[in-house]
Amino acid sequence: MSSETCTADALSNTSTATSRRPPWLGLSILLLAGFVTIFDLFVVNVAIPSMQAELGASLSQVGFIVAGYELAFGVMLVTGGRLGDLYGRRRLFIVGMAGFTFASLLCGIAPTVEILIGARVLQGLAAALLFPQVYASIRVNFSDDDARRAFGFLGMTLGLAAIVGQILGGFLVEANILDLGWRTIFLINVPIGIFAIVMARFIPETIAPERPALDWPGVALVSVGLTLLLVPLVEAPTHGWQLWSFLSLAGAAILLTAFYRHQERRRKIGHQPLVDMALMRQPRFAQGGLLVLLIYSTASSFFLCFALLVQTGFGLSPFEAGSVFVPCSIAFVILSLSAPRLVARFGTPAIAIGSLVYAISFAALIGQVWIAGADLVVAHLIPALIVIGGAQAMIMTPLLNLVLGFVEERQAGMASGVISTLQQVGAALGVAAVGILFGATLGTETEGQAAHYAAAFVSGMSYNVAAAVVAAILLVRLAVYESHAH
Repeated sequence: MSSETCTADALSNTSTATSRRPPWLGLSILLLAGFVTIFDLFVVNVAIPSMQAELGASLSQVGFIVAGYELAFGVMLVTGGRLGDLYGRRRLFIVGMAGFTFASLLCGIAPTVEILIGARVLQGLAAALLFPQVYASIRVNFSDDDARRAFGFLGMTLGLAAIVGQILGGFLVEANILDLGWRTIFLINVPIGIFAIVMARFIPETIAPERPALDWPGVALVSVGLTLLLVPLVEAPTHGWQLWSFLSLAGAAILLTAFYRHQERRRKIGHQPLVDMALMRQPRFAQGGLLVLLIYSTASSFFLCFALLVQTGFGLSPFEAGSVFVPCSIAFVILSLSAPRLVARFGTPAIAIGSLVYAISFAALIGQVWIAGADLVVAHLIPALIVIGGAQAMIMTPLLNLVLGFVEERQAGMASGVISTLQQVGAALGVAAVGILFGATLGTETEGQAAHYAAAFVSGMSYNVAAAVVAAILLVRLAVYESHAH
């Protein structure tokens, strides 16, 4: 829910404020764009069982529907921001929104699951062009108190997008408007996108004063490398490990190593790299990057598995399933407001405690599901869901600021670009890892067996418990290091 909050710093090479009067009407269009990109991260979860039923999607294909958007979004975020700097942020906003609208239409009319997956990847690529322009345009067109108000509105909008994604998504699927079912969650973006494109003239055009050339070979290496890494992981629940899976992983290792060397070469000859690898050699920043990867890998995977559990396993309607998520989302929003104050007062130990609570609440949740099995009453899980939502806010919101605080100010832009990418790649990796565990336990059983889905949920969520425990250990080590440093 807060996964994009650090992207603003990734766009730090922006020009000074250009408008005499803050463009509040333009801000409302920027907020609308931010809303739909985050809405589409979350809305798909409650619609997954309906997609499975209509398109006959396997568990790995479900993983691609979720992770394809996240991976394309994450890999291209930094590139999207740099393109806005180079060619104009309003222009890239319009291009990104047009691409997002077209991809949403493709998702809504997709006749097969393969076309739906391709459209979701395209949707993620377009979102990566669109989303950075939202932050950059606010940064350069608002200043001082106006900027704080504008970013406050943005934070509230992104939080609401996550909540509305669950509730409205469930309502739209269940309402079955014009007999379109799950397709309406994508088609609703089409009129919104057209409206945003028409109204984009109220967003002032800005271009960065310094515009270094974009490292296209670097973009290609890291994009293909991460794709080769994730595809066999997401495919594993359905097709197992085959020769091509290992060849793909080997190819990923080769390409990501080549990316590292290419970035180092660019840095040494004085060209701006896509990622300054000197950052990753800073122990605390590298540890922080691992923390971000771990924590964000637990969010999308949890929402996906929970939707499969309560809808396919226990027969809840999409709207009922979305409503069950609401207390979790509300707890997240409320704790997000107080987390910065708590961390300011108690420091890194507050985040470490949040991570421990996060691990314990996941353990409690899967314990409830494991004990109840086929007799589970989904409403009884709400207290654990509330704690999970609150614990997420205690970690996610302040963790980004903590990690970015490990680097010098001149490196803040590139560091936050790396962290933004790790957020989305971590989410895609989490979907892949949990999908492997969930699918292995579910086996060939595909519908109607509550006990099977309960067991599969317990197995899949064991990854989340492990990830949260490792994160808590890393955070405790950081807290101890800081106490000794002071």
